[in-house]
Amino acid sequence: MIASRTFQSYASGTPSMAKKAAKSAAASPAAAATERAVPATPPSAPSKDLQVFPNPAPERDYLIQFQVPEFTCHCPLTGQPDFAHFTIDMIADRLCVELKSLKMYFWSYRNEGAFHEKVTNMILDDIVRAADPRFIRITAKWYVRGGIYTNVIAEQSKKGWKQQPTVELPSLAQERGLLG
Repeated sequence: MIASRTFQSYASGTPSMAKKAAKSAAASPAAAATERAVPATPPSAPSKDLQVFPNPAPERDYLIQFQVPEFTCHCPLTGQPDFAHFTIDMIADRLCVELKSLKMYFWSYRNEGAFHEKVTNMILDDIVRAADPRFIRITAKWYVRGGIYTNVIAEQSKKGWKQQPTVELPSLAQERGLLG
């Protein structure tokens, strides 16, 4: 019940605005067709369940990078919110992490309290447990708190995995057509 009231206030504004919108929709069948019914349960919810799928190119090392710019949790001591930008660099082996489940996974930390170092390492451990990548590095850039930025970088390599040498390519000037 609360969810539907919240949805109504966001979708229609005040109750009087909702009545006006309903009258408008009744007058215009096209407008009524575009309105979405309030779902009984939300289509998605926070979850610690990381889903995986088969790597489409397991024969090669290639980088998968996830950017999570809106991570939130809270300080276990003060209860104040903590915000971070996570970058996950991963070289998959047999499995890749499915994006929607990763989104729901990160969302699941919103109401949890943990120190920056613990959260970063827990996320690394959970992804390793789910996908068993050849290599993974998580960089968590925590926003300022008390005048201090905190960056936590954690990584893990599969036993026996060796990084391919970096290929240096020549830098060429950008072509601009005949008039250069």
